[in-house]
Amino acid sequence: MEKTCARIALCRKGDVAEGQAIRIEKNGFVLAVFNLEGEYFVTDDTCTHGPGSLSEGCIDGDTVECDFHNGAFNIRTGEVVAPPCMIPLKTYPVTVEDDEVSINVADE
Repeated sequence: MEKTCARIALCRKGDVAEGQAIRIEKNGFVLAVFNLEGEYFVTDDTCTHGPGSLSEGCIDGDTVECDFHNGAFNIRTGEVVAPPCMIPLKTYPVTVEDDEVSINVADE
């Protein structure tokens, strides 16, 4: 059976200041929406190592440092860039249309 994609609207572009992130809870997802120089990225908000919220972490360039154990991830790719994290962060394909930031998720 072929998988289809659903678009989930998350926020407006102006809701996320440049160099910042916000937490969005929608459709069962808990997400962090990042604005890196006007480009938007969406990841799971919860660190893969512990209960830290990445939308509350420290953003430096395209890296976010978890506020719980100080592990870090590449916001663009989800790759781990600093321990103690070992599991990559889930990222989502982002669509920005008009003023709306959305993600595309595969239907199960």
